[in-house]
Amino acid sequence: MSDRSAETIPAAAPDGPGDRPPAGVGVQAPDRTGFQPPDGARFHLTIDGTDTSLTVEPGQSMLDAALRAAAWIPHSCTQGTCGTCKVRVLCGAVDHRDSPDYTLTADERCGGLALACRATPTQDVRIQPVGAVDDGVPRHPLRDYTGTVIALEDIARDIRRLVVEPDMPMAFNAGQYAELIVPGHGVARQYSMANPPDGPGVLEFHVKRTPGGVATEGWIFAGLTVGDRVALRGPLGQFHLVHPQPEPAILIGGGTGLAPLVSIARHALSHNLVPEVFLYHGGRREEDLYDVEVFRELERVDGRFHYRPALSEQEWSGATGMVTDVVVEDFSSCKGMSAYLCGPPAMVAAAQKALKRRRMPPRQIRREEFTPAPQAAG
Repeated sequence: MSDRSAETIPAAAPDGPGDRPPAGVGVQAPDRTGFQPPDGARFHLTIDGTDTSLTVEPGQSMLDAALRAAAWIPHSCTQGTCGTCKVRVLCGAVDHRDSPDYTLTADERCGGLALACRATPTQDVRIQPVGAVDDGVPRHPLRDYTGTVIALEDIARDIRRLVVEPDMPMAFNAGQYAELIVPGHGVARQYSMANPPDGPGVLEFHVKRTPGGVATEGWIFAGLTVGDRVALRGPLGQFHLVHPQPEPAILIGGGTGLAPLVSIARHALSHNLVPEVFLYHGGRREEDLYDVEVFRELERVDGRFHYRPALSEQEWSGATGMVTDVVVEDFSSCKGMSAYLCGPPAMVAAAQKALKRRRMPPRQIRREEFTPAPQAAG
């Protein structure tokens, strides 16, 4: 996905004529990249193996159309960088638009694959998601929202807390994210919700300044003020904890990767979803940490919660070193536990390696990588 707080992107073929191929066999979807269907043309999209049949509007991606119709397609970044939303086009044709070659290779395109978050139909299409679709997780339709900024404060070095009260409540799963629309630029930036989903109807985001960033230096750290109106859409993503589990959970976040982990931790504790939560937060220096006293107080009043911040470039009273190394030092074995990781790709990769060293099965590790957002033109 993308650094939901540092101008990141998160890290996911419609019903047409023709016989359905045998199970597991795809057909080559005609690549109509650059093809312009008639103005105003709408196409039908069917998700194979379901009763879902919906309409895709002109210029609308298949993923956007599906999520707005409460039809689930696995996804993460929604910007074409992670590949989670790959689908097999069984019938019909699509325009791949700006699908990156490093995410969707020429061979994959020839094999009938497409990125649902980028591709648009040029005919009625039928698609089959590559990833698992029905895992019993609550699905909340993608919607457009407007809201009012009710709080905006600096909480750490180059990090602000932004709280928006939407005009209508947004239902979401703990760990999901929303996209804020940058005024005057026609681009969106992704930020994970830091509050639990059953809160007072507001959305809390942790935003890291990005040098030259359109959304941060050009807006959130510049002219945005309390009382301003903002446009956003959500919820998005499949990084979450929603079902009870017997395993204690280790949550490891780097920088503002803390945001979705806080939502997950508070939701899990309030609904007794896990027996224990171990929250690790990594930063370079003490000024990179935030809400320390809040977590210390939660640790004091709830014996199931454990908070362990770590600094990599400063000696202090707490843990020193890479946060992933601190986890290795704290646990002789992570067998029988689960993990939720969120932050830059290098940190997430290091955390996976550390947990595997401590015997945690890969299937018990969920991750959300923050990747840079594409640069806006102009």
